[in-house]
Amino acid sequence: MATMLETEETAPAAAAGRAPAAPRRGGRKPVVLAVVALAVLAVLGYGTRQYLYGRAHVTTDNAQVEGHITPVLPRVGGYVSEVRVQDNQAVRAGDTLVVLDDRDLRARLAQADAELEALLAQVGSAGRAGQASAQVDVARSGAAAAAATVEQARANAARARADLERISRLASRNIVSQQQLDATRAASQAADAALLAAQGSAQAARDQIVGAQAGLHAADARVAAARAARDQIALQLSYTRLLAPAAGVVAKRSVEPGQLVQPGQPLMTVVPTRDVWVTANLKETDIDRVAVGQPVEFTVDGYPGRSFRGRVESLSPATGAKFSLLPPDNATGNFTKVVQRIPVKVRLEGGEDAAHPLRPGMSAEVAIATGS
Repeated sequence: MATMLETEETAPAAAAGRAPAAPRRGGRKPVVLAVVALAVLAVLGYGTRQYLYGRAHVTTDNAQVEGHITPVLPRVGGYVSEVRVQDNQAVRAGDTLVVLDDRDLRARLAQADAELEALLAQVGSAGRAGQASAQVDVARSGAAAAAATVEQARANAARARADLERISRLASRNIVSQQQLDATRAASQAADAALLAAQGSAQAARDQIVGAQAGLHAADARVAAARAARDQIALQLSYTRLLAPAAGVVAKRSVEPGQLVQPGQPLMTVVPTRDVWVTANLKETDIDRVAVGQPVEFTVDGYPGRSFRGRVESLSPATGAKFSLLPPDNATGNFTKVVQRIPVKVRLEGGEDAAHPLRPGMSAEVAIATGS
């Protein structure tokens, strides 16, 4: 029924040649224009903010957390007796990590101690006399006795010469016989000869002192060499206990009990958890705006939404490419200019965050406030 009525109502209008009125749409245009205007304003505001931020900051996502990764290497070879740590175990500086079999070194140390004691018996140590020291004392006693003999011979020679002078005066006046004069002269000559012999013996005794002292010095040198050899073995014995070089966490353990290790063989590494920093590789075109002491804000990919603060500590003296295994050589015919990167060291401020520990190798995004 309703359809029939609508058909009857529209029939006169169609007969009169008039078209039905179109629906009105003009009310939506202001809404669209408002949305477009707001979007343009948002884009302009965001662009202005980014422009102003870029003028006052240098940013890069080519950055990573660094730390002192210390390898644990044995200084002596031997079989491993004990391994006291596991992977990812926290250690303190000075903790024992690995113990090597030290029986051979202990036997060598005992032998070195015995040899040192034997040499000390020859040379002498504090509180007792040795063979070389006794020889020096004997030579000095002999030299003293020879010196006394020289004095005695000198006195006898002087007396003989005085007797010869008296006898000679008496013989000139025919008071004594020629036989007495000859006997006195012979006695004086014999006393002079005895003096010369005593002086030679004294010189020989002094030479014996020099020889004994030289022997004592040589023995001292042998003792010093033996003591150095003994200390070297003791030092090697101390190397059988590998200690943690710093506080950190053990990683990459590759040693097992009973394994034969050689000097310089990597056994594990100790990664510090406190002394870390960030290395930001900045473009060389931005480095003129960076200076030591500027504040830094950075984030790491491992902790979304968490930001850290620091300061620029130092700038590398060369680009990162110069420290590569094969540095580029631009003196070739196929040169292509590439913007180089300069590492910048950023030191963390505010202490360590136990809930968000930074580990060496983590990727970071750095923003340095240059102020211009």
